[in-house]
Order: sequence, then structure tokens, then C-alpha cells
Amino acid sequence: MRSIRRCLLIMLLALVVPLSPACVHATAPLRVIYPRAESQQDARQRYPLEVLRLALARSGVAYRLQPSRTAMQQARSLRMLASGHGLDVVWTVTTRERERRLRAIRIPIDRGLIGWRVLLVHRGDRARFARIDRVRQLAALRAGQGHDWPDLAILRANGLQVDASATYEGLFQMLARRHIDYFPRSIAEVDGELNSHAGLPIELEPHLLLHYPSALYFFVRPHNVALADAIRRGLERSLDDGSLLRLFHRTYDADLDRLDLARRTILELRNPDFPDDAPLQNTALWFHPKSHP
Repeated sequence: MRSIRRCLLIMLLALVVPLSPACVHATAPLRVIYPRAESQQDARQRYPLEVLRLALARSGVAYRLQPSRTAMQQARSLRMLASGHGLDVVWTVTTRERERRLRAIRIPIDRGLIGWRVLLVHRGDRARFARIDRVRQLAALRAGQGHDWPDLAILRANGLQVDASATYEGLFQMLARRHIDYFPRSIAEVDGELNSHAGLPIELEPHLLLHYPSALYFFVRPHNVALADAIRRGLERSLDDGSLLRLFHRTYDADLDRLDLARRTILELRNPDFPDDAPLQNTALWFHPKSHP
């Protein structure tokens, strides 16, 4: 009888004594809130989100992935991430300042495609660019970029004239209305953007290819070590097993072939805000038109 009472008491204590926070944390899935796209036409999110899903699936931890409640521009998403309210991860172009404020996972998920730029121009304006083969010649024309994009400062640092827009969609309208002469777009983005803006009088310029060192990284809050480690571990595993490279080729190969990059004139630009510790020495992580199959 005494042993039965002892067992009942132990069971009762187990019911009324709460689990420690450490135990709860160990079993709870990792919350991963990412920024919702700025617009329904914004195709820039598709590949990074697939990479994030792949990395989390390869990380070995339980997770709960979900978009933010509202759409947001890049500057706002970075502020929200830094404040710890409403976001857990963003993907964005790396800069020295962003790496000071946030924790970067220094694996270029786009293989540096964000730094290879073709030009969207007004339909019928191709001839204006046909004889350009120097940056100083391009400087006679006016570009457009987002007001909170690092590319704005990069282009201006190279002597190019650039107008800033408060919104992503506004840049397409500026080009369509001839408020700007060209809109540099990443070779990872331009095909989808042309498709989603097919009703506008814009087209791809076939001759030029701008390049500056750049990379798309995942960023988390400085103290969110668990999420940073999970994403890094998942990316490293997907690099080792080849699944990340397969995703890259499946996503971009057809588009890159259509751009005929090997025949384009490359205009090299400097990027004064590119971090010195970027893994440029690991050439397997980076895209180059000359080595692309």
C-alpha cells in the first residue's frame, strides 16, 4: 500500500511541477519568419526562399517557416530584423554596415549573380547602348535603383548617374515613362521581371554586362545563434551533397543561356562597401560567365 501511495505521489508531482524553460525550448520548433514580398509581381523571392527551405530541411532541427504578416521594403525588413520584432531572417546584398549590425551567414546563396547586371531599357532604345564599351560612356545616361539598395551607392561611386525610387515597382514605371534611360538588373532576376512586366514598353539590352563583387547572404539577429547555426549547417550540407548547386542550375541555367553572357561586353565596377572577409578565394562558391557550362 505504501509503495502504491509513493507512486501516486510521484505521478501527481509530475503533473503539477512545470517543465523547465530549457526542456520546453529543446522540444519547440525553431521559429523562422521571413519578409513577405513587396508585390505579387516580385519574383525575386522565389529562389532565396527555396534555398532557405533546403537549408532548414538539411539542418537537422525542427522548424516552423512562415512569412511576415505584411509586405515590406528592404530597409524596413532590416530594421525589423535588428529590433527583434516580427522577423527572424532576411536575405539581402551584403555590406560592411549590414555585417556590423546583423549576423551574416557568409555563404553566397546566389553564387554572386546579384553582382552581374544586364540592362533593362525602353523598347526601341537598344541602339543608344550599342557602341558603349567604357564606364565613362555609360555615365552619360541615367540609371534607376531602389533608394535603400546598396547598388545605388555602388553605381554612384563609379561615376554613374542614378535616380532613386522609393518603391521597386516604381522603377519599372520610371523606365516606361523615360524618366530614366536604363535599369540595371541582376542576371538572376531579369527574366522573371520581364515576364511579370510584359505589358510595359521595356526590353533587354543585348550588348552590355556590368559586374561588381557582391553576394546575397542570409542575415539573422546577432544573438540568434541557434538559427544562424542551423542555416549555416544546412547550407554546408547542401553544398557537400550537391543539392544547392542542382537547385541553382535548375533555377537559372535556361535564363542564363538566353542572356548570351559570353558575347557581352563586361564593364567592371568597384564595390567600396564589399566586406574584406567575403570567401572570394573559394571559387567553387562563385559564378563567372567564362566558367559557366
